[in-house]
Amino acid sequence: MTSFSQRTQKSRARRRREQGFTLVELMVVLVIVAFMLTLVGTSISQSISGAEMRTAARGVTAGLRYTRTKAILSKSEKVFRLDTETRRYTAADRDPVTLPEGMNVELNTARSELTSETAGGIRFYPDGGSTGGNVRLEANGRVYQVNVTWLTGEAAMAQVEE
Repeated sequence: MTSFSQRTQKSRARRRREQGFTLVELMVVLVIVAFMLTLVGTSISQSISGAEMRTAARGVTAGLRYTRTKAILSKSEKVFRLDTETRRYTAADRDPVTLPEGMNVELNTARSELTSETAGGIRFYPDGGSTGGNVRLEANGRVYQVNVTWLTGEAAMAQVEE
């Protein structure tokens, strides 16, 4: 037989279990959820910057190809211009385009095409050829490089693994 005090203690223990969670348990769960959201938020922001990187590289590639096509069609030289300090490029006869903030931009081109320490261009000729070179875009550990062959003037984009 159980005494009245033993039955009371058992019913109190049962009620505690049925009442729910303690404040400490809730705080631990909230800290874990906040940590998980921070990890998810970081990975999402990196994928967005990856999309911006691809879009910027594709834009530069399209600008170079457009400039080459304009040179061939107009039967005159056209220059794709890039300022690495302001992260701004201009394709032939088009408005300037500014690349996203925080992106490192490098231009490798013929010395004769440099207009300053931070600016220069890639020249395209009426026969489709060019001075050649490349544009390198880097941000958040991702690197894209747009290469222009001097003989054919073709522009090709590639993601560089470092």
